[in-house]
Amino acid sequence: MNSTRLVPPAIPRWRSLMDSKAMIKNPVAIFSKYAAEGKETFTFHFGGIQKAIVTSNPAIIQHVLKTNYENYHKSDIQVKRMAHFLGKGLLTSHGKEWLIKRRLIQQGFHKERLGKLVSIMQIDFAELMDDWDKEIDKGAVDIYQQMMRITFKMVTRSLFSITLPKNELTTISNSILTIQQFMVKQIVQPYLNPWFWVSGKLHHYEQIRNSSYDIIMKYIRRRRASNLGHDDMLQIFFDARYEHSDEGMDDDEILSESMQLLVAGHETSSNALSWTLYLLCRHPDAINAIRNEIDDVLGDGNFEFKHIEALTYTTQVIEESLRLYPPFWMVDREALSDDEVAGLDIPAGSTVIAFIHALHHSPLYWKDPEEFRPERFAPAEKKKHTPFTFMPFGAGPRGCIGGNFAMMQMLLILTNIIRNYDIKLVPDEAVEIEPMLILRPKGGIKIKFSKRNDLK
Repeated sequence: MNSTRLVPPAIPRWRSLMDSKAMIKNPVAIFSKYAAEGKETFTFHFGGIQKAIVTSNPAIIQHVLKTNYENYHKSDIQVKRMAHFLGKGLLTSHGKEWLIKRRLIQQGFHKERLGKLVSIMQIDFAELMDDWDKEIDKGAVDIYQQMMRITFKMVTRSLFSITLPKNELTTISNSILTIQQFMVKQIVQPYLNPWFWVSGKLHHYEQIRNSSYDIIMKYIRRRRASNLGHDDMLQIFFDARYEHSDEGMDDDEILSESMQLLVAGHETSSNALSWTLYLLCRHPDAINAIRNEIDDVLGDGNFEFKHIEALTYTTQVIEESLRLYPPFWMVDREALSDDEVAGLDIPAGSTVIAFIHALHHSPLYWKDPEEFRPERFAPAEKKKHTPFTFMPFGAGPRGCIGGNFAMMQMLLILTNIIRNYDIKLVPDEAVEIEPMLILRPKGGIKIKFSKRNDLK
């Protein structure tokens, strides 16, 4: 045991309660306010009620997420709140149940499977480019909305092998957004949860969820009845077998996994791409460097899975964007039994929040952390990084299972856009963060696109 005890400063309950309204709008700003005061680790009460240890200390985070991860389950924020709306799937389970599901679904993210998904994504992107050209002819576009539309369509095709009708895509996408906004209120204002139930608000959002459930279940049952094989994620769910029984998942299990894939599988990519294009507009030299790499690696050909490792600088740009604007700005865990790390006592039942956004912006681990510098992620420089100071998709055994899928999708879209278009921010465009479950740009990002004149 460490003889030097770490007693984290406590944010008074009254101050936490006073922060509640602002927490709904921007919890990152509230937590960053305390981190800027030198509080790398502190305690905070959500709504003045629910106590949590908030930390951007990489040693503590590594211990909780990796070294002693079996002692830490996802907190009620995810297991209860998210499971209520997204079902009991990989994201919302823990322990033995989680491990079994992880092994099942991991099969869908092997390199061979991902390589097959590239061709499915290419079909969608080619179709979308025609609509894209019509859209940009009208003037500046909200890149966030466009990326949401593109990545969501790609993920649904990767799941079902078909393009869903526009009205169904809209219904699912809107329900995901609306439900996330409600879950944030449940988390930061826990004292209102009884009122949400009594007033019928909870039932209202359950109905919104059910509209998406009905659409997804329709395609699951259609696939089950057809008995035809496909190279998509839905087929992976159908083919997966539990080791102990050799039985597959039932339709309700597949529904939960499909819903969670749609949430995590497009929001991470769409938000990361939006922030990346925003940063590139502000750093045109990086655009030129990406174009040079595209010419060297792709030539006149299409992006393929084999190109991923060769697109080193483009990957560095994405990684630096992920550092500045991490999709998962925090992850949380709950201690099952008493623990201690780096002198910090963590009593059983404690909620620990790994404050990733502050970690990525900490001057303790990053030189000039607010500066956009893709060279930080050059192979030689990455070896110098302090462990667990860069974790945009979480970390440890429960890190995001779809990280490679997201990177593949982002490289495909980014190389196509940068190769074919010039981009500029709309003058005086004010861009702010909006931390939901994923870090979004508040009100979107307006960018002016124009077809490049120097295309070969």
